[in-house]
Amino acid sequence: MEIGPVEYMVVAFPGNRFKGEVAPALRELIDNGTIRVLDLAFVMKDANGDVVGAELEDAGSEVFQAFQTLTIDRGGLISEDDIQEIAVALDPDSSAAILVWEDLWAARFADAVRGAGGVLVDIQRVPHAFVQEALDYAAGVPAGKE
Repeated sequence: MEIGPVEYMVVAFPGNRFKGEVAPALRELIDNGTIRVLDLAFVMKDANGDVVGAELEDAGSEVFQAFQTLTIDRGGLISEDDIQEIAVALDPDSSAAILVWEDLWAARFADAVRGAGGVLVDIQRVPHAFVQEALDYAAGVPAGKE
């Protein structure tokens, strides 16, 4: 099975204010065939700094249950070591979601590049704040006045 480009991200939620609105947005990407979730895990740190890592099957809250239907192909790509490394970096009273996904939208293009002998040399994601600032500047919007 050929696989498209695979990406991962870690998103922190300071104050453990993680809510369920992320799950429907992620579901839309899956249903549209844009991505395929390969693995998903959560790390929580309480106010005392005690860490709780949670694979989806271990998490019991309604928020986490909303995510259980999203992971189609759990491949064990997020290890316990990954979870612990992320946990160390978290501030007390915060949480993080770790997501690994395949970019289905880019699979055909990636296959064509490989078929043509292309080799990926570099790929970067431009932070949202930089793009927004550049677009605002180009539109003549004063800084901080979006």
